[in-house]
Amino acid sequence: MRELFTMWKNTRMVMLVALTAAIYAAILIPFKGFVIIPTLTEVRPANVIPVVFSLFFGPAAAWGSAIGNTIGDIFGGTLGPGSFFGFFGNFLLGYIPYTLWGRLGPLSAGGEPDGRTFRKLLEFWIIALLASLACGAFIGWGLEILRILPFTVIANIIALNNFLAAAILGPLLLLALYPRIKAWGLLWTEVMEMEPSPSATARTGALVITVSILASYIVGNWLGFAAGTGFAAQGFAQAGMAGQLSIIYSLAILWVVLLIGMFMAGNRPLEASEEA
Repeated sequence: MRELFTMWKNTRMVMLVALTAAIYAAILIPFKGFVIIPTLTEVRPANVIPVVFSLFFGPAAAWGSAIGNTIGDIFGGTLGPGSFFGFFGNFLLGYIPYTLWGRLGPLSAGGEPDGRTFRKLLEFWIIALLASLACGAFIGWGLEILRILPFTVIANIIALNNFLAAAILGPLLLLALYPRIKAWGLLWTEVMEMEPSPSATARTGALVITVSILASYIVGNWLGFAAGTGFAAQGFAQAGMAGQLSIIYSLAILWVVLLIGMFMAGNRPLEASEEA
């Protein structure tokens, strides 16, 4: 997790943050008119950017996605209390893919995330789904705290919106851009001279992240449905039911677990692998 902070000392990584934020915001803003929930979310094909760029630029994509989403809210006229949680939700959308790639055990294809085999595409889709669920669950939790909309409404819409964009457009971007990004020497592992740690602790951390994401999404929906809130669009008229303490406290615990997994799923300098 330390690469999220040490990257700010690297000029090229900071430039990649700016590049990610600019591209993400530039694609988000024109689609602000295709509203799903006023002031909260819209049709977002741009959501492919955090997932794919995460595999290219690593931590720079995480920060760039968070900043780009905020810029999109500001210039798209949707800035509001929920934007705070949108910042961190989009941060997770850009953080999860590079952290989990190659760490899904038997589900991992091995090798670079270039999308050239079906197994690599399958791993990409699984990681895109997990990242989408994390983003949706975190923002859904935030709007539950703010009593704006129930978790079961916003979390499911955001998760589906994110995943469809990444699943459909992601493979095309991987195939088209990965060879070029690699040839230009802009992969985050090369820029920062780091690689995902293969240690048992790091693998356990990836498992903790995966389980906490799935648990937050499942628990949030289960508690919401148990309280009578509708699924996605079915709950648009149930804003008054937001603010369930069972969801707020349960997911708060799971976010702490996720944070622990982030600390465990570390990376190591390339020199360490060469010496080993």
